[in-house]
Amino acid sequence: MSSTTELLRGAAELFPGEVVTQAHVRHLDLPGGAGNFALITLDNGLDHTKPTTFGPQSLANLNAAIDQVEKEAADGTVTGVGITGKPFIFAVGADLKGVELLGRHEDALAIGKGGHDVFRRLSGLAVPTFAYYNGAAMGGGVEVGLHCSYRTVSTAIPAFSLPEVFLGLVPGWGGCALLPNLIGADRAVSVIIENSLNQNRQLKGKQVYELGIADAIFEGADFLEQSLIWTAAVLRGELAVERPEIDRGEGWDAAVARGRAIADSKVHGAAPAAYRALDIIAAAKDGDLSAGFDAEDQALADLIMGGELRSGIYAFNLVQKRAKRPAGAPDKNLARPVTKVGVVGAGLMASQLALLFLRRLEVPVVLTDIDQERVTKGVGYVHAEIEKLLGKGRINQDKANRLKGLVSGVLDKAEGFADADFIIEAVFEEIGVKQQVFAEVEAVAPAHAILATNTSSLSVTEMASKLKNPERVVGFHFFNPVAILPLLEIVRGEQTDDASLATAFGVARKLKKTAVLVKDAPAFVVNRILTRFMGEIQNVIDEGTPVEVAERAVEPLGLPMSPLVLLELVGPAIGLHVSETLNRSFPERFTVSQNLAAVVKAGKRGFYVHDSGAPVLDPEVAALLKQGDTVLTEEQTRDRVLDAVAQEIGLMLDEGVVAEAQDIDLCLITGAGWPFHLGGITPYLDREGVSQRVNGKPFLAQGVASVPAS
Repeated sequence: MSSTTELLRGAAELFPGEVVTQAHVRHLDLPGGAGNFALITLDNGLDHTKPTTFGPQSLANLNAAIDQVEKEAADGTVTGVGITGKPFIFAVGADLKGVELLGRHEDALAIGKGGHDVFRRLSGLAVPTFAYYNGAAMGGGVEVGLHCSYRTVSTAIPAFSLPEVFLGLVPGWGGCALLPNLIGADRAVSVIIENSLNQNRQLKGKQVYELGIADAIFEGADFLEQSLIWTAAVLRGELAVERPEIDRGEGWDAAVARGRAIADSKVHGAAPAAYRALDIIAAAKDGDLSAGFDAEDQALADLIMGGELRSGIYAFNLVQKRAKRPAGAPDKNLARPVTKVGVVGAGLMASQLALLFLRRLEVPVVLTDIDQERVTKGVGYVHAEIEKLLGKGRINQDKANRLKGLVSGVLDKAEGFADADFIIEAVFEEIGVKQQVFAEVEAVAPAHAILATNTSSLSVTEMASKLKNPERVVGFHFFNPVAILPLLEIVRGEQTDDASLATAFGVARKLKKTAVLVKDAPAFVVNRILTRFMGEIQNVIDEGTPVEVAERAVEPLGLPMSPLVLLELVGPAIGLHVSETLNRSFPERFTVSQNLAAVVKAGKRGFYVHDSGAPVLDPEVAALLKQGDTVLTEEQTRDRVLDAVAQEIGLMLDEGVVAEAQDIDLCLITGAGWPFHLGGITPYLDREGVSQRVNGKPFLAQGVASVPAS
C-alpha cells in the first residue's frame, strides 16, 4: 500500500460526512490515429447542480484512477490522459465541511500533503495530461488542472476562481506555486489575491483563456468533443502550444509588491492568508515546485488551525445556508401573491427600490410623490437604468421595452394603489410624516395589501399604531446601494400577522435578498451596532484623541473602510439622525456627538477631503472640532470600541432582536460589508477575549467559528 493511500485512509476518518467523488476511467479512440486515450471523469453521483468536492476518500478515488492510467501510460497502452467533470461542474475544491472539523495541526498537514501527493502524479505520468474545465471550477478544482500538461476551458463556464484567501486559506494544492509559473506573477496575484479580496470575484471562460490559464477555449454545447479533437491534434504533433516567457526578474517582485499593497488596503495586515500566499508566490520565482508545495502544506495547516479560516467557513455557511432558511420566518404557504407594487416617494432611494422590484418581480410598479416633477424624475431614473442594462447586453430590446412599460408614476395615490398588493414607503425619516403617508395609503389600498416601510431606525409598531389594520404593516429595510448589498432586515411590528410577514419573506426571496427577521427595536441590527461602534469612535475624538489615532485603532479588524470614511458614505446627517434616535431610546449608551452635529450644521459631507486621492482631514472640519484633553492610545481606543460593541450585541441578544448571534453576523456581512475573515463580528470578539471580558461568556459555542474542542 502506498504512503499516499495510507495518508488518505487515515484522514478519511476525520471526514465522517464526506460526499464522496468518484473518478471513472474510460477509454476513447482519438481521431486521426492519435491513439487510445484515458479520460477520468469526476462525479459525486448527485444531481448536476450539486458541486463535486475533494475530501480524503474522494482524493483516494482519484489516486486509484491515476494508478490505473499510470500503468497504461508506462506500457504504452494510452497516448494521453485527460480529466473532466460531470455536466456543468468540474470540481469546486476541498470539502470544507470536513476541514472545519479538524482539530489537530498534523491532521491539517495531512490534508494538504494528501492533495499534493495525488494531484502532482498527473504531471509525472509518462504521457501528456489534459484538463477539460467543462463547468464551475474553484480551489482544488482549478489546481488539479494546473498539474496537467494542457488545459481547455468552456465558454459557458459560470465561475472559475482560487477563492482560498477570501476564506482565510491559501491555494494549497499547487495554486500558489504553479499558477505564477504558468501565467506570470502579476496575473497570478490578480487571481489569487485581488479577485479573492474583492468579494471573491469570479472569472468566466473567456477570461480564463485570455489569462493563459487555458490553452484553448470551446463553446459549451460540444465542449468535450472539440477538446478531444484539439487534444488529438496536440498528440499528433500538428498543433504546438506556445506560452509566453515568464518575467522572473523585477516584474515578479513588482507583482508581489502590488499584491501586498492590495492586501494592506483590504485587510490592513489583520488577516494572514493573503500574506502567506504572497510569500509562497515570491519564493516560487526560482521555479522550485517541490519547495513551493512544501510551503503550501505548511501554510495550509497553520491557517486551518487559525481563527481566520474558521470564521471564513462560518461566514460562508451563514451566507450559503442560514440565509436561505431565515430563523423565525413563518410558513411560506401563508404568503399572498404580489402582482403590483406601489412605491411612495420618487427620490433616489425610492427609485432604486422601484427598479429592483421591477427587475426581479416583473410586475407593474407605480411611484408617487408630492409633485409631478419628482414623479417624472423617478420614472426617468428607472428608464435610464434599464437603458444602461440594454447597452451592456444584460437584457434585450424586447425586455427593455416590457420593463419600461411596467413602470409608471402618478400623483394620486388612489389612482396608483387601488389594486396594488405590496406598497412600500421611502419618504423622509420622521415618524409623523410616515404615519401620515400610511394613513393616506390605507384609505385607498386593497384590504389585503402589505404596507411596508423602508425605515432605518424608527418604530414599525408606532408607525402602524394609528391605522385600522396595523397587522399588515411590516419593516422592509434595504441597504444602500440597493442593487449591491444583499441584506434586507424584515421587521415584525407588535401587531404584524403571519400572512403579512410570510408575504414579505416571499417578496424578499424573489428580490434575491438575504432576509433576516428582526424584532421592532430601535435601529434594528446593522444601524444599531454601527452607531454604537461609530459613537465610541466619535466619543474618543471628542474627548481629545487625534482623529488619525482613532481611525488607525480599528485597522486590525480589516474592515472595508475606516469609520469616518464609512460615515461619509452613509452621510453625516443620516448618522446624526440615527444617533439621536438611539440616544432617545438608550441615553446611557448612545451619545450625540456635538462635533458631528457641527459638521452637519456646516453642511460638510464628511470629515475628509480627497483632493490628493487619499483621505485628508478637511481643514474646515478640523477648525470645527472641539476636543477635550483625554488622549487614548490606539490599543486603548480599540479596547473601548470593541467593549462597547460586545456589550451592545449582548443586550440585543438578551432583548431578542434576532434569534441568535449568527443573525447578527449575517447582517453585518451582507448589510455592512464586514469581511468574511471576521465572520461578521462575534467570532472576532470571542477570539480576542472581548466577549468573555464584557459579558462573561463567548457568543458562540466552541467549534462554531473556532477549532473544535479536543
